[in-house]
Amino acid sequence: MNYEQTIEYLYSQLPMFSRIGVAAYKKDLHNTIELCNALDNPQTKFKSIHIAGTNGKGSVSHMLAAILQQAGYKTGLYTSPHLKDFRERIKINGEMITKDFIVDFVERTKKITEEIQPSFFELTVAMAFEYFAKEQVYIAVIETGLGGRLDSTNIITPILSIITNIGYDHMNILGNTLKEIATEKAGIIKPGIPVVISEYTEETKVIFLKKATEVNAPIYFAQEKFKISDIRYTIYDLTLDVEDVTNGCRETFTLDLNGLYQTKNLLAVLSAEEILMQQGFKISNEAEKYGYANVKKLTGLYGRWDVIQENPTIVLDVAHNEDGIKQILNSKLKAPDPKTHFVIGLVKDKDIDKVLSLLPKEANYYFTHAHIPRALPNKELKEKAGSYNLKGDLFENVNDAIKAAKQKANNDDLIIVCGSVFLIGEVDTSMIA
Repeated sequence: MNYEQTIEYLYSQLPMFSRIGVAAYKKDLHNTIELCNALDNPQTKFKSIHIAGTNGKGSVSHMLAAILQQAGYKTGLYTSPHLKDFRERIKINGEMITKDFIVDFVERTKKITEEIQPSFFELTVAMAFEYFAKEQVYIAVIETGLGGRLDSTNIITPILSIITNIGYDHMNILGNTLKEIATEKAGIIKPGIPVVISEYTEETKVIFLKKATEVNAPIYFAQEKFKISDIRYTIYDLTLDVEDVTNGCRETFTLDLNGLYQTKNLLAVLSAEEILMQQGFKISNEAEKYGYANVKKLTGLYGRWDVIQENPTIVLDVAHNEDGIKQILNSKLKAPDPKTHFVIGLVKDKDIDKVLSLLPKEANYYFTHAHIPRALPNKELKEKAGSYNLKGDLFENVNDAIKAAKQKANNDDLIIVCGSVFLIGEVDTSMIA
């Protein structure tokens, strides 16, 4: 098979959660363990950092990878899902996995794949581990796909674990309460391995402390270690003054990931940096500052309060659940606050009513959908939105919806495209400029 045929094989032959939802989810680690055993356990051949959370784990993963590679470490990065190109999931120092490796890997694993029938995610996790081992990365930043305890990535023994925001998402798999969801995420906490908690509530903090105590893992709460003392926002960057509350030291950071929700992610990465340096990593202040200011350039991360045009301002954001929508609304309020237009498309297995209940009634809406089986049809979305007094028109694809929003918007208006990672992936940025 050539590369195009190999990718089609992955998409069509293996159950893929991002396309079909819960039917693709395997509730144990058996297949991943079998695959990695057949590959001589590549996950044991490099250092790793493991990151879980409802929101923020992708941003934290990319920030940390940017800093580590800028500090001179050959750094692997595994994240999901991708926006446009499958190879976005597996990178080394910001460069995507080669097409030749993907073709070769799928051919080499076809026999065991046919025997154990792994999911798309299980096979791509094994692919990432094999690639990182073959290319001899010094460290890899590994983002969980869903949950933590039973996530395919959870066969690694990292040198550090990080848990970001805990919110309501994938309740049909992870549980209906924050305690249940936090318990699943806490499954990445390993015996004796330090863990950073980015955010917590009183009910989730108890869960994390209990798990850490059970396995004798040092635990650090980022929001108790650092606090933000000042924020300066532009549509292209975010400058923050951060105080270390343990010694009163203050430092200024500029982030090219400029959504206001990145403030919490920054504190998690600062805490992680401190632990890594205690373990012997050398990260200069210069490398750190450059890494934070150039995450997009260094790692290729997009879709997090991503401004792609001005006059009117068009922002892409992968927010798709309750906390994600709250965060982009908070970012919108801190930006210049003109008339707002939402181009929105959701998937069926999200808490649609909760998301719609948060959106402002005075905004203009353009209801659309991604072209995957999981997508909620735009007509159903418009009908549900109507019960929350959200009014707008229907569009068969996101690019037509953006064109309509641009035609209706004034130069000082704000157009937010959100609701689904897959919707953002279908945006044709070349037609927007």
